[in-house]
Formats: sequence, structure tokens, C-alpha cells
Amino acid sequence: MNALLERFFHLSRNNTNIRQEVVAGWTTFLAMAYIAAVNPLILADAGMPQESVFVATCLAAAFGTLLMGVLANYPIALAPGMGLNAFFTYGVVLGMGYSWQQALGAVLLSGGIFVLLSVSKLRETVINAIPAGLKIGIAAGIGLFLGLIGLKNAGIVVNHDATLVTLGDIKSIPVLLALLGFALIVALEARKIRGAVIIAVLAVTGLGLLFDPAQTFKGIVSMPPSVAPTFMALEIPNLFDLTLWSVVFALLFVDLFDTAGTLTAVAHKGKMLDAQGRLPRMGRALLADSTATVVGSVMGTSSTTSYIESATGVVAGGRTGLTAVVVSVLFLLLLFFSPLASMVPAYATAGALMYVATLMLGALRELHWDDLTEAVPAAITALLMPFAFSIAHAIALGILAYVVIKVGAGRWRDVGPVVWVLALLFIVKYALA
Repeated sequence: MNALLERFFHLSRNNTNIRQEVVAGWTTFLAMAYIAAVNPLILADAGMPQESVFVATCLAAAFGTLLMGVLANYPIALAPGMGLNAFFTYGVVLGMGYSWQQALGAVLLSGGIFVLLSVSKLRETVINAIPAGLKIGIAAGIGLFLGLIGLKNAGIVVNHDATLVTLGDIKSIPVLLALLGFALIVALEARKIRGAVIIAVLAVTGLGLLFDPAQTFKGIVSMPPSVAPTFMALEIPNLFDLTLWSVVFALLFVDLFDTAGTLTAVAHKGKMLDAQGRLPRMGRALLADSTATVVGSVMGTSSTTSYIESATGVVAGGRTGLTAVVVSVLFLLLLFFSPLASMVPAYATAGALMYVATLMLGALRELHWDDLTEAVPAAITALLMPFAFSIAHAIALGILAYVVIKVGAGRWRDVGPVVWVLALLFIVKYALA
């Protein structure tokens, strides 16, 4: 077995060993296992059966991570993406009125296009087509979007007829426990304690069982629920619906750029980039990611993507796909803990949403604030996501703002052909709306 793993994953060449890879796999899994509780809660708001989504989440994560490890030999784990799941529920289903079955169809289409890009040379063209400033604005905007959802789920921010939003009852049990969970995550992360997010989610869930009358104990271990209610439940909407394609391309762009950024960041952390700063086997890694999105849509979950939490495993010594294989196996074992996942209340995961939001806002430090033609479109994109409650519209209007501002400043040559085409399509979309 040792010889087989050595030949397949090239452990010695990557200065690692089996024990180190197993430890790294556990580390990554503990850092991202919270998605098994958070994703079903978010997609349940779209009307999806929570237990089936739990199974779909674990299966999509296990499949995508295994494929990344075996196909690309990278210690990078995948699961349904934060931000993408929020866009699925609050943007596409609740915001635009599509059914969750149709939203899964849009995920399938975006994943299929992603697969085609991954196996062709177009992937570099598309990745480089969107200006760096807009990429930063998209990342920060998704952070703000997640932050607003977390604050809402905790009851910290509530509706108000006059001011749109206002402060909720900060003395209520959900609010206090959500704030405690957020503080616990930050404290544990600051102390470099592995699995900070899942520890905080479980701690708040336990306290909820003690102090919140609405929470009841349902058990810890059982046979996995059925995935049948969401398996192959997707529907392909009208392909001539321009709004549908705006959703598909929003899913595609966010997934593609998020994946490319995550792969580069994790590889940089593990010193896996080549002399030119590029990621070897990028095509294989993108193919694993895009295929996982297609499989996830069939299982019944939103877009699957590479997780930045994989960096925790890299810090622990993970250097090859064996780390990913370990994570994949652990997600399969997690299927037998569905009662525990079903007990997690929304306020227990609110802290995780707010913490991820905080991390994503860090992208703004990379923005060239002294260049208004870059900074303003990025700011428009980031601000519109939470305030318009739409990732798709924010990206569209951000691209339009970028073109208008560049042209107005006499720098129209900065606008690439792909951005021009997208801008024209968005103008047609809004003109016909």
C-alpha cells in the first residue's frame, strides 16, 4: 500500500509522507465541515428538503475532493460554495422567482460551460477577461452579501418599514448565542486552533438545546437520509430566457474566479507554483472543480467549488492529492451524522457566515484605490450585492459602470473585448426587462 500511494501521489518528491497527508486531511476537513450544516439551512430557505440537501452536500464534497486529489494531485478540498449557495436561494429562487428545480438546472448549465472552458484554452482568456478590480469587488461584495444573511439569520438585523433595516432584539437568546458563536470563532482562529468554525457551531447548537425552548435533541448518529427528493430533480428553464443566462453566467463567473483565486492562493501557501508563478495542472484542477458542480447539481445542491480552508491542511503539511482523498473519505463518514446536522439552528451558523464575510472583505486591501476607474466600479459591485440583494445584478451593473467610467476617462482601450460583449448583453437585458 505504501508503495502504491508513493507511486500514485509522488509523496517523496513532494517532501511529504502518509502520516503527514492524513493529518493535513483531518485539518482541512475540520476547517470546512461546517458547510454540511450551513448549506442545508440556506437551501432550505429556497424550499429544498433539508435532509436531502445534507446528503447532496456531503456527496458533492466527497466526489469533487476525490476527483481533485486523483486527477490533479493537489491537497485541495471542494464543497458547495458559500456565497454561491446564498445567490442560489436569495437571488435566484426568492429574488427572481425561479423554482429550486430550475435553479439547479442553471447550476448544471454553468457547470457544463465550466467543463468546456476547463478542457480548452479559453479558460485563461475568460479568467483574464474580467478586470482585476472587478474581481476584487465581486469577492468583497459576496462577503457583504454573506454578512447581511448572517446578521439576518441571527436576528441582529431585522426589517423596518421606514429605514428598511434596523437592529433586532439584542437580548434574545438567538442573537446572544449567534454573537457568542462569532466571538468564539474569532478567538479560536486567533489562537490557531484547528476546526474553529465547526467547534463554534457545535458549541452554540449545544447551548441552544439548553437555553432555547424551540430546540430539541434529535440524536447524533443514524443511517444517512435519502437523497431521492433532490436527486435528478433539476429542470432546465426556457433557454431563450435572457434572465436565465444572466444567472448562469453569474454562477459561472463567481465559481470560475473563486476557484482560480483559491487554487492560486493555496498553491502559493504550499509553494506549489512554478517559476512564473503559475499553477501546474491548472486545467486538471479546474476540470475537477467544474465536474463537481455538474455532479452536485444532479445530487441536489448549489455550485461546488474549491475551498480556501484547504490552506489549513497545507499549513499542516499537506502537499499531494492524498490529503484530498482523506477529506473525501471523512465527508462520506459525515453522512452518518445527519441527526446532529439537522439540530443546528440558523443562529448557530450565523457566526460562521459573518466570519467568512469578514475574511472575504480582506480582498479590498488589494484594490488600487488611487485609480478611480478601477476602484469605483469595484465599489459599486461590492455595495450593490447586499443592498440590491443580488449577485447577478451587482456583477452586471459593475461591468456596465466599468465600461462607462473607462470611456468617460478616455481610457476605453483598457476595456477588453469580452467585457465589451458582456456590457452589450447586459444593456439588452435591462432594455428588454
